[in-house]
Amino acid sequence: MSQEKRAGFVTIIGRPNVGKSTLMNHLIGMKLAITSRKPQTTRKRMQTVYSSDAGQIVFLDTPGIHKAANALGEYMDRAAIKAIEEVDCVLWLVEPSTYIGAGERYISEVLEKANVPVILVINKTDTVKKAEIPPVINAYKDIMDFKAIIPVSAKHSIGKDELLNAIFNLLPYGEPFYDEDTVTDETERNIVAELIREQALRNLSEEVPHGIAVEIDSMKDKRDICFIDATIYCERDSHKGIVIGKGGAMLKKIGTGARIEAEKLLDRRVTLKLWVKVRKDWRNDEKQMRFFGYNKKDNQ
Repeated sequence: MSQEKRAGFVTIIGRPNVGKSTLMNHLIGMKLAITSRKPQTTRKRMQTVYSSDAGQIVFLDTPGIHKAANALGEYMDRAAIKAIEEVDCVLWLVEPSTYIGAGERYISEVLEKANVPVILVINKTDTVKKAEIPPVINAYKDIMDFKAIIPVSAKHSIGKDELLNAIFNLLPYGEPFYDEDTVTDETERNIVAELIREQALRNLSEEVPHGIAVEIDSMKDKRDICFIDATIYCERDSHKGIVIGKGGAMLKKIGTGARIEAEKLLDRRVTLKLWVKVRKDWRNDEKQMRFFGYNKKDNQ
């Protein structure tokens, strides 16, 4: 066992839309998890890897902990809570507010039961004045025994080095779990599917994108070009028309944005073709959820 480097697993938790995926992307220095202003952007936990001279951190980005409204929501909540039980350290992200609501108190109760070292990360510090941060720290410091409280701005990478140092201090000494060149165990197909869903989240109205799932039908390389065919599934016939848009304008907008992001990820030209189909009320149908990769047994 190495006595010089540390290695361990860290999960990032918090309420929806506090910036968990953005933080993870900045910590590993690469965009892998999708982001949007809409809550519940992250549906499954994603595993990414940060390696340095100090050792290796395996991050688990999880769905936001929230009150579930359907079977998919229950799946997401279980995924977040289960991740806490499997790690060496937890990063609890909160926004820079002195108001501690029922959602935050529920998370603190979950963490107390888990008995895992917790670092409180106050995110989005770029949105408030510097003088407003100490009152936030004071509001949270007595909720539970934090190993550290670190203000950051995931969007601008403020506090990144301090946070990484605090994490390594809590990890056990040991050999890395992955090769130093590994950044995720997620497949390219799954990441591309998420990039398409990200563009739907960013461009569609409030209710429609939450009922969307994406399936990659084919993904092949020919002469340095990656040809991708994908299907966007929605829950209602009326939503299908919204996704396509007048004269196909919305679908083209989603496809263009996804193609640009896919080219950055794959580092080559991409040709992307999209289709839209309806699978009614799939978020409350466990069989259809399994089709899209949301398997209830994974979180038990």
